[in-house]
Amino acid sequence: MITREKALELLEENLGNRNLIRHCLAAEAVMRSLAEDRGEDVDLWGITGLLHDLDYEKTVDDPARHALVTASMLDGELPEEAIHAIKSHNSENNGIERSSGFDYLLAAGESITGLIVAVALVYPDRKIQPVKLKSVLKRMNMTAFARSVPRDTIRDCSKAGYELDEFVRLSLEAMKGIASDIGL
Repeated sequence: MITREKALELLEENLGNRNLIRHCLAAEAVMRSLAEDRGEDVDLWGITGLLHDLDYEKTVDDPARHALVTASMLDGELPEEAIHAIKSHNSENNGIERSSGFDYLLAAGESITGLIVAVALVYPDRKIQPVKLKSVLKRMNMTAFARSVPRDTIRDCSKAGYELDEFVRLSLEAMKGIASDIGL
C-alpha cells in the first residue's frame, strides 16, 4: 500500500490549489477518526480520504471522469475496496454506486468537511476550535448556507450505522485535531 509520504507527494504534484489540499487533509482526518471508531484499518481509511480528490484539477471540466482518473493513478497502490470507495464518492456524476460502509463514509466524510469549514468561517475569529456540534447540526438544515454541500450525502452516514450527531461529532473533533494543517 502507498505510504502517507508518497500520498502527500502525489497531492502536491497533482493539486495546485492549497484549499483543495486542505480539504484532502480534512477528509483524511475524518476517515482516520471513523476507522478508529469502527475498528478498521486507520492508515488505509486515512490514505483513501487523503487521495480521494487526487484528480480533481484534471477532471474539473469533466465531472463524469472525476475519481475514475484517480482510480487509474492509484491502480496497484491501494486495495480494491479503497479504489471503489474513491470512485463511488462521485457516484452522482460517474454512476459508480456506493455499496459498503467504507463507500458511504468516504462520501459523507469528505462532504461534511465543507460544511464544518463553512461554519468555522462565519465565526468571528474564523477558527474551528470554538465551533460547536450544535452549530454544525443547525446548519445542516439551512439549505441556503454552504449551498454546494450535499446534505443527503452526509446523511447517508446512517447507511454505515451512524446517527448524524455522532458522525458530525467525530468529524468535527477530527478536524479540530488538525486545525493548523487546514488553516483554521
